[in-house]
Parts: sequence; structure tokens; C-alpha cells
Amino acid sequence: GSMRDQRIQRAMGVCKKVVSAFSFSWKKRRELAATQEELKLPKHKLITESPTRWGSRHAMIARVLEQEKAIAKVLSADKKTRHLAPSWQDIEVLESVCKALNPLANFTDALSGEKYVSVSYLKPVLHLFNEEVLKPVADDSELTKTIKASVISYLNEKYDNAATDDLLSIASLVDPRFKKRYIKDDKLEAVKSRAVAQMLDERQSTSQATPEFPSTALGGGKSDGADATPAKLQKTTLGSFFKSYTKSAAISGLTEQQAIETELNSYLQAPDADSETNPL
Repeated sequence: GSMRDQRIQRAMGVCKKVVSAFSFSWKKRRELAATQEELKLPKHKLITESPTRWGSRHAMIARVLEQEKAIAKVLSADKKTRHLAPSWQDIEVLESVCKALNPLANFTDALSGEKYVSVSYLKPVLHLFNEEVLKPVADDSELTKTIKASVISYLNEKYDNAATDDLLSIASLVDPRFKKRYIKDDKLEAVKSRAVAQMLDERQSTSQATPEFPSTALGGGKSDGADATPAKLQKTTLGSFFKSYTKSAAISGLTEQQAIETELNSYLQAPDADSETNPL
């Protein structure tokens, strides 16, 4: 919503026209390079926003701000392009937008570099956005604060419905890096009960679906190497994390449910895994 603010729309329009003025004129690009040298600015090209490229709007704004003095000098020297030079009000707005988007850009860059990102990341990420990444700081302009608040409000509403929250809570619970850290205290017991019920269901389904084979079928008899087929990889389920513990339930005198509850509590009390480790 805040990105539809008239001041932002005007400043974005100016920004795009500035970039276009240079992208369509080799003379302007040559003059920009010479002016960058003169003003001792980084010899960077301007960036065009791409609707299909995440973060390209922020990159475009940041580059225009970096080259603001060189851009103004080149455009102002030509009466045909003088009117395109951003005003101080436009620059002020662009700076506010850039400051609001900077932490998001840094975060998404880090996230895109991850080899494995699971749904269990969502609750921790939302918490991080609320408490740190998009939290207003002392020198934020009012516009920067408004943009940050708007982004946070949108994200919180998007993941706020009960079914989604349940899914994200379970995913976070079974991730050894996060466990219960990002689950609200008043919801923790309900989430744990749901996890136990789900693991029981999966355990029982697995027991019913797996037929007993004689030992010869598992390689106890003669086997021709050419006919041997590799074992099929089984999909990891929530219940499989606790499978070995439920097998010993009868020996320990606990019911299957009690065994799962006991192991779940032990798991939650153990130290969290390092946040940079692969949970699998």
C-alpha cells in the first residue's frame, strides 16, 4: 500500500526516466563515464528495473542514488534532458524507499545463496522481520517507517490464518535449529499434541502398510548380482524421526503415545542445532 504513495510513484517515474535517458543514448553513457571519472565516483552502469527479477527495483534506486551527482551534471548540461534531473524532493523520497528496502535486499541475497531452504524457515524469518530486519530505527524518515510497517503488516496478514500457522508451527517444531523458539507459549502444548497425534498416525499407517518378508527376500538366500535392484529410497515423514523410539515402547513399558511424548520432550530440551547446519 505505501509503495502506491503519490510521492513514491512520482519519484519512481523520475528514476525510470533517468535510467531510460542513459540506456537509449550512447552519448549520455559516454558523458556519464567521463563525469564519474571527474567526480571520482564508482564506474558503474545504471540498472534497469525488471518485473521478473526480484530486487531489481531496489538495485535501480540504489544505483541512481550512488550516481546522483554525475547524473544531475550530465542531464543538466543538455536542455533537452534538463527536466529529467531528479529534484531534491525526489532524491529524499528515493533515499527513504532505499533505506526501507536495504535490509530486505540483504536478507534475500543471503537466502538465495542457501542450498536448502525449508518451510520451517518461515516462522523464524517472520520473527526476524518483525523484531530486527524491518524494525524502525532512530534515523528512519517517516516515509521509511511507513514502508517498513506496510511490508510487515502485509507479511503478518498473509501467514496469519489458523491452518497456515499450524503448518508453520509443526514445521518449525521438528526443525532441530528452531524447535519451539518461535512458537507462542499459549500455543505450544496444542502444537506438541498435534505433532504427537500426527506421528502416531504415520507410525500406525507405516506398520499396516509394511508386509513381513522372510529373511531370504532381504538377501538371505542366493542372489544373482545382475538381477539385484537397489533398495527404493523411502520418503522421510514426521513420524520417522521417532520411529526407533516407538519400537522400544513395549520393552520400556510405555504405550506408543507415551514413548513419542517422552522422546518429543527430550528432543525439545536438548540444545538447538546451529542455525547454519543442514537440518537433514
